[in-house]
Amino acid sequence: MRRRTALATAILAAVATPGIARAADPGPSVSKKSTTQLDGQAIFFVSYDGLVNNNSFQKNGLFTYKGHQYAAWYTSTGNAVIGRRVLGGSSWSTVTLSHVLKTSDSHNVISMGVSEVDGRLHLTMDSHSDGYFYVKSIAGLLDNPATKAWTSSVFGAVQTSLDGLALTSQFTYPQFISTPEGKLQLSYRVGISGNGRNALAEYDGSTWTALGEWSSSTGTYTSSHGSSTARNMYLHGIDYDAGGRLHSFFTWREQNAAVMCNSGGITNHDTGYVYSTDRGRTWRNDAGALVATTGTSDTVAVTDSGLVVDPLGPDHSLMNQESQSTDSSGLPHAVISYVPGRFGQCTTDYVADRTAGGRAFHLRKNSSGTWQKTEIPVAPGSSQRTKLILDKYDNAYAIFPFGRIAGASKASGHTDWTLLYDGSDLNAFGEVVIDEMRVRADNVLSFMYQEKSSGTTPSALHVVDFALPA
Repeated sequence: MRRRTALATAILAAVATPGIARAADPGPSVSKKSTTQLDGQAIFFVSYDGLVNNNSFQKNGLFTYKGHQYAAWYTSTGNAVIGRRVLGGSSWSTVTLSHVLKTSDSHNVISMGVSEVDGRLHLTMDSHSDGYFYVKSIAGLLDNPATKAWTSSVFGAVQTSLDGLALTSQFTYPQFISTPEGKLQLSYRVGISGNGRNALAEYDGSTWTALGEWSSSTGTYTSSHGSSTARNMYLHGIDYDAGGRLHSFFTWREQNAAVMCNSGGITNHDTGYVYSTDRGRTWRNDAGALVATTGTSDTVAVTDSGLVVDPLGPDHSLMNQESQSTDSSGLPHAVISYVPGRFGQCTTDYVADRTAGGRAFHLRKNSSGTWQKTEIPVAPGSSQRTKLILDKYDNAYAIFPFGRIAGASKASGHTDWTLLYDGSDLNAFGEVVIDEMRVRADNVLSFMYQEKSSGTTPSALHVVDFALPA
């Protein structure tokens, strides 16, 4: 008995003594909890190889805030619908807005955001290089959801401006981001594919303000095949870390197909990275050098030095707008995908070649400031995008098309990627929309997916939840 008591005392002392190592953090894992149906008859048509309800560049098509989860989609009639549920609940309450999808274009997604300063829900929808539609809720709707009726009366009229602020007549890729102070920013593209600029607007709880453009479409880019003098920057995301730094990975898309080895490829090239420490007013390259001031003529340009963190020419069908995240130390991570050289040095059909030989890579900055890249040994089998999230232990998860999930542990330096879930029971069409905010809220990976269909036959839209390591 004395020996057992002494042993127990020693164990307790070791646990309580500073400097004694604790048990190792768990590695990545997923455990399927539940699946709920948002809509049995969601609109279905394939455009640009994707679906309008499940284009992974939506930010946010699905999000969590103060104990409730929110989703937005188009039903079979084309009407925009907003749903909410108590976090983890089995049923959704829905509101159908008056807006009807104007065209069968998968770019015309619905994106949502929350302005924490006044508890409003904001939506932009239905735009691809043309006018957009904007709706906002009453103040406090998201702060006290249990006391606010979920009816159309809590949403204002559909507008074609931000409360009178027009922004641009060529609007695409809306992404809402909440600032550390609780303001709401809107990232968007001005112009068209191959000739566009990224811009920001900001809502302070009463007024929208245009901060202006921060990327350039001009300058000369020359590959081994030819040159291009116009382009646009495609963002993998735009996200604040826990310390308030704003991060963005990106690729360039050239306007001139002369930069490619074959016109059937895609002119995307290079993975770049910039960050801002002043809420998007100025931008710096990885080395900390100033490369842009938002709203001025000094914007991020293809000719700026220090932007590229993973070089790749335009012959490998590099995907635009893939995914990014930041870890608990504020270090940036991204998923990129392309056709590696071992499958050929010239893609001639970017959809077919990416489907056959495309591979995803985890690109991240380590604690010593070095960029590292690891190929994820799971063939996407699709031309579409992969999403990235990090759990509370900084394990990384790649959510592939069709809902497959792979994971890598922080302990391995994110090199031990393995398939955790094969998605075969979902019957998912392709890309999925991740609830980035829920991972932080209750340690659950939640994503929206739509079932496979054909032609324009509507199909079911779901949200599936997976528990991450406790």
